[in-house]
Amino acid sequence: MSRIGKLPIALPKGVTFSFSEADHVVSVKGPKGELKQTVDPDFQIALEEGEVVVKRPTEQKRHKAMHGLYRALIANMVKGVSEGYKAQLELVGVGYKAAAQGNVLDLSLGYSHSVIVGIPSELKVVATQEKGQNPTITLEGIDKQLIGQVAAKIKSLRPVEPYKGKGIRFVGEYVRRKAGKAAAK
Repeated sequence: MSRIGKLPIALPKGVTFSFSEADHVVSVKGPKGELKQTVDPDFQIALEEGEVVVKRPTEQKRHKAMHGLYRALIANMVKGVSEGYKAQLELVGVGYKAAAQGNVLDLSLGYSHSVIVGIPSELKVVATQEKGQNPTITLEGIDKQLIGQVAAKIKSLRPVEPYKGKGIRFVGEYVRRKAGKAAAK
């Protein structure tokens, strides 16, 4: 049995869970918002003693693979609506800047033009610049998948290069550095 899939999901106070058998949609509502996820019709999802339990119908390889997936997706939804998620990116490089106005992010990344990125309305974006520190971009929201997708899109605008370490990275991310050319002898 799946080690992740068989774990029950505890519901914190203020979080309500519902599962529609007709259209196979899991809905989780909490203080920060509401999330919905469609699941495979074969799976049984039930609320037992204040905990959500995901059960698979057979031992088929496909069912085993999806068992842990659906349990993790529902657990991420529960955590998102109760606590929320946050991703922080830092811009490392001379002259790199970030400015956020509403849900539009304006980035200066060493190109001849500034790069403008539209952020989905479900997320909140804040760009900060402290003296002596690299500019940071903070993404906050309830959907873990959406935050990861937007953060990856922003990172792809200027990937970290291995020689000087310049580029966009997560705060605290380790970048493996390479040695440059050896001097001529």
